[in-house]
Amino acid sequence: MSGELVEIRFHGRGGQGAVVASQILAAALFKEGKFAQAFPAFGVERRGAPVAAFIRVSDRPILLRCEIYHPDHLVVLDPTLIYAVDVTAGLKAGGWVLINSDRSPGEFRLPARFKVATVDANRIAVEHHLGNPTNPIINTAILGAFARITGLVGLESLLEAVREAVPLQKEENAAATKKAYEEARAGEH
Repeated sequence: MSGELVEIRFHGRGGQGAVVASQILAAALFKEGKFAQAFPAFGVERRGAPVAAFIRVSDRPILLRCEIYHPDHLVVLDPTLIYAVDVTAGLKAGGWVLINSDRSPGEFRLPARFKVATVDANRIAVEHHLGNPTNPIINTAILGAFARITGLVGLESLLEAVREAVPLQKEENAAATKKAYEEARAGEH
């Protein structure tokens, strides 16, 4: 990283765990000796409404205390948000857009200046008994895929942070994280 500030924006729906995912990622980055800052955007959100969470990471202390308008990377927990909200607003050219989807990255019609990756976090969560088929808990799985595609955080630090952060099913969450790390699909579009 060499002192650069990296900013990440998570897009999800209320109840999907975008805020918890950002907090776990910040904890994993901190374990690697980096400075990290995670925070949500709160309003009048309700379960199912679009929500956003943010994370900053650097090798130096982070003094900035505002919302992230020009992220380096995006994590999209609900693929329907791509067409409902301008999730790529402000995303820097060359930034990753990680989408929770069983579709291939090339099926998403996003501008060519972005790199697109997908992982079927819903299926992985259900396979590991995280939530249920109609409401899978995908936040730990999506983090595994994020670690794989960006290389921003190591898998071992992430697994340790997952085990420390989740209150229940620690090993199932860790296994889902590892599975998504293995299955993340980056593609050209």
